[in-house]
Amino acid sequence: MKKILILWAGLSVLSFAAESAVLEQKSSKAATEMATAATQFVASLTPEQSEKAMFAFTADERENWKFTPQPRKGIAIEALTPEQIVLSKKMLASLLSERALIKAGTIMQLEAYLAELEKDPVKRNSKAYFTSIFGKPSATETWGWRFEGHHLAMNITLVKGSQIVVAPAFMGANPALVRGGALDGTQPLAKEETIARSLAKSLQGHEKKVIYTEKAPNDVLTGEKRIAEQLEVVGVSLDQFSDDEKKLLDELIGEYANRLRNEMADAEIKKIKDTNPKDIRFAWAGSLEVDKAYYYRVQTPEILIECCNTQNNANHIHTVWRNLKNDFARDSLSEHLKEGAH
Repeated sequence: MKKILILWAGLSVLSFAAESAVLEQKSSKAATEMATAATQFVASLTPEQSEKAMFAFTADERENWKFTPQPRKGIAIEALTPEQIVLSKKMLASLLSERALIKAGTIMQLEAYLAELEKDPVKRNSKAYFTSIFGKPSATETWGWRFEGHHLAMNITLVKGSQIVVAPAFMGANPALVRGGALDGTQPLAKEETIARSLAKSLQGHEKKVIYTEKAPNDVLTGEKRIAEQLEVVGVSLDQFSDDEKKLLDELIGEYANRLRNEMADAEIKKIKDTNPKDIRFAWAGSLEVDKAYYYRVQTPEILIECCNTQNNANHIHTVWRNLKNDFARDSLSEHLKEGAH
């Protein structure tokens, strides 16, 4: 696993500036590779396919994100040729880390598992994952794209090639842990659960109020909202953690951030690392026992990570990364508009 820098380590202003410059260069490289992959995908589409896949950047559809099974816009995997499927995978590979690609593939495979289990291949369609492109792919101009289906939703906005915002970013799994059959033992989001539970148990053991309610909510609290509002401040703040607990939180945040390619993950980790430890909180709801319903969140003034496993007898997990100030790059786009006005 990629080693994550300890989030609370002190750094000088100069080192922050140097880090920012390096991250901006790496972001530019990621933007170029993403634009190249998207351009190749777009070039492969027929006019009829383009009509489904392409939208104006300003289209309302860009923020119409969902993680539940329902009709979607965009172009589905099942509507692509084998060559086009390769190109769509190349787009995903320009965004996600290798281990996240495995997670994503497993999540999609679980749809086929559910189709067989529930005898419903229409509702549970492992090829009903859609690519949508907003604007014209470019390494230097603003555009966006989305890859979405049941339990997998990645919303990407590229602002002038210098900023890449991936939020909301959702991964889920049903079942969270497969018991029996050919996929027995499959658990794509295992670490998101086990690391967090270890941290919660440690904090609870020190009689810190990490469990803010005994009953877990039915789902992640921000749901499919286009605008995620700051949640109630609960749980334990980072400045109260022991060194071992800090390392566990570091590992947990890394598990989410490193769904993205390295340089993009580094930028997300830095946002949290720059936050006052008093403003970084971890909270748990529900039971600490395995196979019992639970919910947790990592909360800062900007970043919110939520995880909920309550449905299907606590064997149906939802996880999401939200940027409370910059989902869909709203804040970044606003800043660029201000700069343009000046």
